[in-house]
This record gives sequence, C-alpha cells and structure tokens, in this order.
Amino acid sequence: MITRPSPLFPALRVGILTLCAALLWGCSEKHLPQSSIEVAAKGIHGAAVSDDGQYTSVGSVHHGGSLWRNRDGERLYNWNHQQGDFTTIVASDFSPDGQWAITSDPHTLVLWKLEDGSAFRFWTAPGEVLSTALSENGNFALLGLADNTAVVFDIKRGGIKRTFSHQNRVRSVDLSDDGRFAITGSEDYTAALWDMGSSQKILDMPHDDDVQLVAISPDGSLALSAAKYDSAKVWNTKTKQLIGTVPLAAEKLRRGLRFTAAKFSADNQYLLTGLPDQRVQLWSAKQLKLLKTWTLPKRDAWKPTSAATVAVGFGAGENQYIAVASNGFIHRLKR
Repeated sequence: MITRPSPLFPALRVGILTLCAALLWGCSEKHLPQSSIEVAAKGIHGAAVSDDGQYTSVGSVHHGGSLWRNRDGERLYNWNHQQGDFTTIVASDFSPDGQWAITSDPHTLVLWKLEDGSAFRFWTAPGEVLSTALSENGNFALLGLADNTAVVFDIKRGGIKRTFSHQNRVRSVDLSDDGRFAITGSEDYTAALWDMGSSQKILDMPHDDDVQLVAISPDGSLALSAAKYDSAKVWNTKTKQLIGTVPLAAEKLRRGLRFTAAKFSADNQYLLTGLPDQRVQLWSAKQLKLLKTWTLPKRDAWKPTSAATVAVGFGAGENQYIAVASNGFIHRLKR
C-alpha cells in the first residue's frame, strides 16, 4: 500500500518555473506563480494541502496517490490502496494537527500516519465517496456520499456515528478544527451547517443551482457555499447573516465558471479560492473584498488547454500560498 518513491518513477519530474517564464506565455502583466513543481505527468483527479502548508496529497490520473513536501518538491510516499495498483484518489484531507491524512477512492478509505507515511487503517466506504474531511487527531472522517447523505465515519474503529441528509448527492464537506461544526453542500441546491454534538441543522444556505463546494473557517465562525452558474456566498455562522456574494451566473459562458477550491486562513482574515480557468484569488474574508489574483500557467503554452485549480492552501511563510492545478503542478504563490 505504501512504497518509497523511486527516482525513476515514470514520467514524473520536478521542475521550477520562475516568473521569467512570463515572457514565454506572453502575459507578463499577470501575477504568475513564484515557482512550480511538476507532480503528475498528465493530470490530477484531486488533492489537498495540509493546514500548515507543508504537504500536499495528490491523486494523479496515471500514477495514483502520493504525498509531496512543498518546500523542496520531494515526493515522500506513494499512497495507493492496494499493493501493485495505482488508486484513483478522488478525495483527500489532512487532520488539523498535521499528524494524519485520509485518501479515498469511490469505494475505499485509508487513514495514513504522516510521521512515517504508513497506512494505519483501511476501510470499505459506506457508499460512493464524493468528498471527505478529516477531524483533529484523525478520529473520524466526514464523508460526502452519492446516496444523498453525509456521514460521520469512525475512521479508527469503523462504523457510522451520524448521518446528515440531503435531497441529492453531497458533493462537498468540511469540518471546523475542533470538530464541533460540519458543513455540507449538495446537488439539491442547498448547503447546510450542522452541530456535530446534537446532529441538528444550524443554518440553511440556499442557492439556485448545484452546490459544488463548501468550506468552513477553523473556528467555525465563517462558512462558504458555492454553486455553479449561481453564486458563491460567505456566511457569518454565529449571526446566521450573509456577509457577501460573488455572482457567477454572469460568467456562465466561461467554461461553466465556479469555485473549485477554497480555504479560510487560520486567523479568519482571508479566503483563498480557485477557479477552473487557471485563476487563484485571495479575498478579505469578512468583507469579501478581492485582494489579489494569480494566473496559473498552462502545461503547453501553444495548445488550447487550461488548468482548473483543484486545491488551495496557505503556505508555511507569511504571504505565501499553495495552489494545485489539474494539469499536474503544485504552484507556490506569493503576495
């Protein structure tokens, strides 16, 4: 299940792309990554960045799962669910304490120890998994499922502890760092905030289209719900008031524009988002004011391809950020 990476790992290499490449792309006026690391030869299904910005879990299209160290681009471990096979990793997450990680294909789950990269537990999932979030200490996982539910799964001992119901598939889930609050987003045009202790719904977040992305701040006071062809909304969960809205319906013709990744900063001051058109944006979370936009490079500047942002995170240093692109790169951004 876990293998140490070989320097001859097929078709992968680490490359550094500096801002000088702006001349090649003919877009020197754009804010480009400070540097980039190639982590997949063809593309990425899904990824996650650890809360401290040090690691990225990658689900490659052709080479399965792997763990990467962001500061130097070293591939630390190959994370696949069955020996000798490349697993199609569709969802992954890190525990807030940075000690554990979870990877999921549509039907199986593995809990990993970051200390040595070993597989701690392997489970058959309770349904087709679409998204996952891991709690502090890796004690349980919130799973968004295709059967119209999100479930709290005891990832260390097994078994479903709680179930949150929707009227359609649950596409996205997230947890507050203390595990008190859960947020779920569904194709039933709603997102919901839940009390993990009582299993009661705290807040309904309605939209006019499928909710494809949700995120919650580490302390649970802010929440994002984003739907395709509709809008992205930021909520104050304590007052249950809407802070602001980013309209997406007006940009409907731009490849179905939507938010594809999002993360709140540890101090609740910032929101980092990714889009399917190579853009990453930094917002003031409490005013929803756009502060910075970066453009991620194409793999081939001369072909009509793009790169969706599949994961974002805050870097280990001040004003540093991480973005993972679907074309196979981890990008380091700087404000």
